[in-house]
Amino acid sequence: MMLTRKMKRPGGNMPYRHAKYFVGFVLFVIIVGFWDSYFVPIAEVPTAFHVHAFTAVAWVVLLLFQDWSIRSRRKNLHKIGGMLSLFLFPFLIVGFVMIINVSAAGYVANENPVAGFLGPSFGLSMMIAILAYLTLFYLALKNRRDVRLHSGYMLTTPLILFESPFSRVMPAYFPFMVFTGSDFPQSVLDSIVIAIGLSIVFALVLYLRDRKSGVPFLVAAGFLFAESVCMYVGTNIEWVRQGFEAYARIPTALTLLVGFLLGASVSWLGWKSIDSRTLRTEATLSP
Repeated sequence: MMLTRKMKRPGGNMPYRHAKYFVGFVLFVIIVGFWDSYFVPIAEVPTAFHVHAFTAVAWVVLLLFQDWSIRSRRKNLHKIGGMLSLFLFPFLIVGFVMIINVSAAGYVANENPVAGFLGPSFGLSMMIAILAYLTLFYLALKNRRDVRLHSGYMLTTPLILFESPFSRVMPAYFPFMVFTGSDFPQSVLDSIVIAIGLSIVFALVLYLRDRKSGVPFLVAAGFLFAESVCMYVGTNIEWVRQGFEAYARIPTALTLLVGFLLGASVSWLGWKSIDSRTLRTEATLSP
């Protein structure tokens, strides 16, 4: 997380000066969106939800810490935060995999109408979300010498999280936003896709404001679009349903191991994509 330009004042020359408000808003939406379903009955929810909630919230909080540390010129703290992200990221991916596993088990057992209707499309879209995280974090690490690209790729990661809690906020507090007027459980699917659509619009606006440095948001928009398509049509495709049933038969330990290894590989390969000696040389030569 090295900078190649000197900051003349706290936060000087840094892009995305309103990043803390955006990331803080995502954190707020997560708390509100999952208040009734997770935070209130927190002692009764499965372990998978604890792992996913802790790692996702920790990731968002870490982004807030990184924004504050670099803007306040506390570069040593920013480096520590960068190292923490390398260790946290594999567990973030594991948390996603655990949620997919819970969904797969619920789908096979036909636990409720939502699990039976949304299970396959939800699982497929979650896999797209994992692929998005792997790609965006790798590119953030690979471009950490370019402050605009690095910060852009890091700031796209909350967009992948945003749709899940906001799709719960809309029907509870802003029902007019779910304009399809569909019945349950189709309304749940519509809320998710609308939330993803809002994230896509937000990402494209940021890209169009600065097409050269806004590429991270274009990449994120592409993943979000793929996620929305998978979410909306996956439940009606037979091979998706059959594939999700097959996934449910894979040993849980194996899926978690694969998720951890994918996350760890991205942390390692992304960090090693830039020679540390080159970074030290550039830091020495920077004015």
